[in-house]
Amino acid sequence: MTSQPQEGIPVGISACLTGQEVRYNGGHKRSRYCLQVLSERFALEPFCPELAAGLGVPREPIRLVGKAGETPRLKGSVDESLDVTERLEEVSETFGEAHRHLRGFILMKGSPSCGLERVKVYHPNGMPSHADSGAFVRILRRALPELPLEEEARLNDPVLRENFITRVYALDDWKRNVEPDPSHHALLQFHSRQKFLLMAHRVETYRELGRYLGEAHRVPLDEAMAHYLQGFMAALSRPATRKSHSNALMHVMGYLKHALDGETRQDLLAAVEEYRLQQVPLAVPMRLLNHYLKRHGSAYIRAQSYLDPHPYELGLRNAI
Repeated sequence: MTSQPQEGIPVGISACLTGQEVRYNGGHKRSRYCLQVLSERFALEPFCPELAAGLGVPREPIRLVGKAGETPRLKGSVDESLDVTERLEEVSETFGEAHRHLRGFILMKGSPSCGLERVKVYHPNGMPSHADSGAFVRILRRALPELPLEEEARLNDPVLRENFITRVYALDDWKRNVEPDPSHHALLQFHSRQKFLLMAHRVETYRELGRYLGEAHRVPLDEAMAHYLQGFMAALSRPATRKSHSNALMHVMGYLKHALDGETRQDLLAAVEEYRLQQVPLAVPMRLLNHYLKRHGSAYIRAQSYLDPHPYELGLRNAI
């Protein structure tokens, strides 16, 4: 795999999370983790769809209004005649078309525009109805279905944090090594190094995509790439579990079975079992496995993204 670009991986972020005073009340929701940790690796690109839609600061707050089963509209919470649905949809669609280079987007929780999920939707009479995604998120998903999305507040959860950052780096691999010079060979190479990461997240998709690639040369390249990327990113959006990680670890160990003595193999098996039983974090068996793979592993297994899906310095696997 090629080295990471020095300028950082491009990731979108709700502007208020960067400290910009763009919220309806003139305030912000500055995220220390995003600005002090992730900014070391990501080139954060702030965007506020409400500001881009021409709403001022400060401004009347807006909310989602509609009935269950309908696409909610964006209306003023005080002045019901204020309807910015079309304006926000237009700027959101323009953003999606102009930002296909992004590898992810970090969103503001609960926002009627940027909320990922569980955003309150109100009946026209003002009573709470149900929950939905924010208007910007809904359009972003349609424009860039493969794009990893996560709310900043959910990054406090170690599993969700590791999952989001894993997806960002996986999509970055695709953007750097497949899209610039697309070919069936590049697609196969990508799958080859992502196999065990895919297995750890959803073994069924691992098998399905492997079978699909066996016949992918029979379909147009753009169709094969779109089908693969959709399935791959959808599988990674499901956080891996201790059970699925343990399964992937055991498969990786299989590449060392002829190189290690019995006692060393037992040490590795014990580390995987301790992880499965929630006695140690994932970093423990991974560190031990990487130690032996560097000495005895083949070039194929050492190239697996699963072994180092994101920078070690982030310490993400120390907490899961």
